[in-house]
Amino acid sequence: MGPTGGKNQTAQTTRQGRVAAVVMAVSGVLAIVAPWLTNIIGLPIRFEMLLYLIALAGFAWALVVTYQIWRKRRDN
Repeated sequence: MGPTGGKNQTAQTTRQGRVAAVVMAVSGVLAIVAPWLTNIIGLPIRFEMLLYLIALAGFAWALVVTYQIWRKRRDN
């Protein structure tokens, strides 16, 4: 690993953390506004459940990414 290898790895880890944070925030907002959004548009309840599942998938993805970041930092 060269002299900039550690900095590049840190920048990549930081970027992954930021993306995970954005996904968590968007998932949370989606879960909160799902009932309001489906009511305003007049969609059936199944679309609200679909939005909840999308938010849940976002939370699960962010959990996996943050676990990978934690493991990577722990190994260094």
